[in-house]
Amino acid sequence: QLQLVESGGGLVQPGGSLRLSCAASGDTLGSYGIGWFRQAPEKERELVSCIRSSGSSTNLPDSVKGRFTISRDNTKNTVYLQMNSLKPEDTAVYYCAARLYGCASTVSMYTYWGQGTQVTVSS
Repeated sequence: QLQLVESGGGLVQPGGSLRLSCAASGDTLGSYGIGWFRQAPEKERELVSCIRSSGSSTNLPDSVKGRFTISRDNTKNTVYLQMNSLKPEDTAVYYCAARLYGCASTVSMYTYWGQGTQVTVSS
């Protein structure tokens, strides 16, 4: 069974950068689409970026386009989310999730989830 562990979160000042990692074990990531979701307090979990097994990717919210980049290294069984020019509104718990092959925008379409990593953007 696939297990996912996120890392790389923390406290960063506005305008700063973080790189989140989603490391997999129990199976190879190559056949999975991986989504990065975030959930701020009292808000619904939303998909911010997704990368397909083919390597193509999608950033969904306009608010992260041009600032967030998703990538994968199948040799390391890891997916990354590079976040630049961070804003206070990016503050949330970030989760990675996996589903076979493609991407989907809804939480229920993903089979496997990590435990989340906190990202706080504040001066």
